Amino acid sequence: MATHYLDFEKPIADLEAKIDELSLLSATASAGSFESEIEGLRKKAGQLRKKIYSGLDPWMKTQVARHPQRPHFVDYVDGLFTDFVELKGDRQFGDDQAILGGLARFRGQSVVLMGHEKGHDTQTRVVHNFGMARPEGYRKAVRLMDMAEQYGLPVLTFVDTAGAYPGLGAEERGQAEAIARSTERGLTLGVPSIATITGEGGSGGAIAIASASRVIMLEHSIYSVISPEGAAGILWRDGARAKDAAMAMKITGPDLMQLKIVDRLIEEPIGGAHSDREVAIANVGDVLTDELQKLSGLSPDELRKARADRFYAIGRLG
Repeated sequence: MATHYLDFEKPIADLEAKIDELSLLSATASAGSFESEIEGLRKKAGQLRKKIYSGLDPWMKTQVARHPQRPHFVDYVDGLFTDFVELKGDRQFGDDQAILGGLARFRGQSVVLMGHEKGHDTQTRVVHNFGMARPEGYRKAVRLMDMAEQYGLPVLTFVDTAGAYPGLGAEERGQAEAIARSTERGLTLGVPSIATITGEGGSGGAIAIASASRVIMLEHSIYSVISPEGAAGILWRDGARAKDAAMAMKITGPDLMQLKIVDRLIEEPIGGAHSDREVAIANVGDVLTDELQKLSGLSPDELRKARADRFYAIGRLG
């Protein structure tokens, strides 16, 4: 897969293009002709990547969170779970492929698993509606959470959506009500639940499956009540000012931790999760294991109270 470089990664792209050029020349010249030059450029590219990613501003993090090669839900399923059985449909209207879910085993433990799936190319993005769920997606989520409570299984959710689908059909089928019911069900679960923000956590489309016992997020993900473009359109009637909105909205991990909206950040490889997908996925798995262990042994009533206390505390002063 060809590497997709973001705008602020252009200096890295230029260095790696030179490395590729010298590597081709080295293949046609005598052995080791350009080895020292190539090694020097690789070291310089690594140092530059580390410098850039240690100082990302909120708009840069927004771009990283949306990177097309960032791991998606299906990648986490393949990398962390076994025996995944997808369950489809909301038993009312149909199946929504923007939210996938089912039963699986996570490091030997049975769990209920669900998450937004954006797709990785044009065809799959259309199938999954770019991760923007319709009402039947959230009603499917409620059905899965009901099943989890019935059988005493932890719920693991993976959030990556720009927001719920705003189309006419979705509104006619009760989009707002479906989001509210899914949010309510998450808050009232009597089993452990962990939501992981893996890319974008946009508006009610995210909170509908992120009203969990613990909310964790990858360090270059974002979580917001509206997209920066949407906020810019409302505040200044100019979507081009999305960068200004992102800088003001407190949508990155450190700010969200300070506001107690997010409980824990997950370290990403230098260069973002897309630069080393296997390491990023493994890091998520290790944190999930640790958080599940902390929640184990709590009674249903204790879980509900702790979850309620967690969400009531958001936004309180003093």
